[in-house]
Amino acid sequence: MNRISDDILSKVEKPARYTGGEYNSYIKDKEKIDIRYAFCFPDVYEVGMSHLGMKILYYTLNEREDTYCERVFTPWPDMEKLMREKGIALYALESKDPLDQFDFLGFTLQYEMSYTNILNMLDMAGLQVRASKRSEDDPIVVCGGPCAYNPEPLYDIADMFVIGEGEEVNNELLDLYKEVKAEGKGKTEYLRRASGVQGVYIPSLYDVEYNEDGTIKRFFPKESGVPEKITKRIIKNFNDIEYPDKFIVPYNEIVHDRVVVETFRGCTRGCRFCQAGMIYRPVREKCTAKIIENTDKLLNSTGYEEVSLSSLSICDHSDIQNLVFSMAERYEKDKIGISLPSLRIDSFSVDLIKQIQKVRKTGLTFAPEAGTQRMRDIINKGVTEENLMESARSAFSSGWSTIKLYFMIGLPYETDEDIAGIADLGQKVVGEYFKVPKEVRKKGLRVNLSTSIFVPKPFTPFQWEPQIRMEEVEAKIRVLRSAIKSKAISYSWHETPVSYLEAVVARGDRRVCDLLVKAFEKGAKFDGWSEYFSFDIWMEALKESGIDGDFYAHRKREYDEILPWDFIDIGVNKAYLIEENEKAKKAVVTPDCRLGCTNCGVDINLKGECFEGAVSN
Repeated sequence: MNRISDDILSKVEKPARYTGGEYNSYIKDKEKIDIRYAFCFPDVYEVGMSHLGMKILYYTLNEREDTYCERVFTPWPDMEKLMREKGIALYALESKDPLDQFDFLGFTLQYEMSYTNILNMLDMAGLQVRASKRSEDDPIVVCGGPCAYNPEPLYDIADMFVIGEGEEVNNELLDLYKEVKAEGKGKTEYLRRASGVQGVYIPSLYDVEYNEDGTIKRFFPKESGVPEKITKRIIKNFNDIEYPDKFIVPYNEIVHDRVVVETFRGCTRGCRFCQAGMIYRPVREKCTAKIIENTDKLLNSTGYEEVSLSSLSICDHSDIQNLVFSMAERYEKDKIGISLPSLRIDSFSVDLIKQIQKVRKTGLTFAPEAGTQRMRDIINKGVTEENLMESARSAFSSGWSTIKLYFMIGLPYETDEDIAGIADLGQKVVGEYFKVPKEVRKKGLRVNLSTSIFVPKPFTPFQWEPQIRMEEVEAKIRVLRSAIKSKAISYSWHETPVSYLEAVVARGDRRVCDLLVKAFEKGAKFDGWSEYFSFDIWMEALKESGIDGDFYAHRKREYDEILPWDFIDIGVNKAYLIEENEKAKKAVVTPDCRLGCTNCGVDINLKGECFEGAVSN
């Protein structure tokens, strides 16, 4: 097999993407391990190396003496071209060995529009993209991550899906692999036995029948002993779970080039559009002492000078004031910056903001999500206009002059008045800036409004609702643009066609797998990157595969329809999601779970606490 050479690396952009050997990466003796695992991230190095899940699983898998986990990223098109020309198969960074020499290829599913990169990576490795065409001797392809909660569009790409959190289940799967291997059995027997592990879905062991109208008639196991429902895996002792004491320090600058420390998992807010808020329940926190301990170790082992506190909504941590103040005091002398990437408007305070900007100011982004209170109540955002104005005043008084506000358009039950309300909200933020005395506020006011297109996702109260059509999106963008009057306000929006295809794949069934294969064969890859995304390719692929994209993206579902992901149990009852959608129609708010149980079912179904708070740990 041909190997990568300096001659090739000299011809590509950012050659350090392909060299490996970074500080804190693992190097093991391949002769002394039993299992080789390639952790594959279906995007470019800078994106994959910023992903916390990859850092955690790379560390936990390599802590096993019998396993060698290596990293693989999607080569940028310039590198792919040279690799294909020179006959160089896709390889792992640590050993430079091609992927067909590994036992497992693990792909993380963070975004539906990265799926064609998965197919491209398999093809670059010299493997069949379809699982049904791969041999007994080929690596086992495993997929996990948030998008795995609807695994069906990749049912004939992956051999196995892990539903839920991976730290514990991965160890169980590797132990089982060693056991089956010791018995002299192969992949087929391993997959059959793996189906008995909680949180593991083996698509080849199931089948689907459809109604004449294209909806699902039934979904069923092909043989006895295979579970009808797949229950997600969660880590219950989150405060005590092993966390990396070192991260790889890349040669290249990456998207999030800093220490990242996880503070808690889950969310109690119940936003009706938010998949993460449902699938990651229940909330489990780390205590302040544990977070600081993790941070100390990572700062010492990496040399970074900034730490980001990671969670779905950091200000909801039950000890957030003490945590931030303690960290600010501890790290100020060493000029270590602290960033809080997921600020909620209603949990923002002047004291907190002054603490995090002592060392260096980071950007401020707030997510009102909708422009009017009616719309915020519909989506159960749980924040008010006054919350935003208080936060803006705090920011402007503390020396910020740029604020980014994030919204969605195309939400269920939305009107043009709600869209115009986005511009109105931006204008009111501008007004708050001018209320701050000149001698206090900083010059150069910028209020950046950003909108994305709502995509209905599985396991949300809006999973039954249609995505609005492209012409409606364009009309809403025109309404918003014309409503913006202030020169201090700038507006950016995401491309419509990408969101349409995201909806097709996110809500797709097994038939969408044919679409993905066809799109890949026609050249689709890096679909999340505007410079490489081709809507024409996808339109041709839809036509040639005989798939009606509107059936998946724009069709309203009835509550009694069998959805492609209904065989997965996330712990939240379907009846609860239906009730939340009905509340949305009336703009009725459901309070935060921390204020009292809202009966989603996660405590009963997953046999645990709804909320494990750090203060009580």
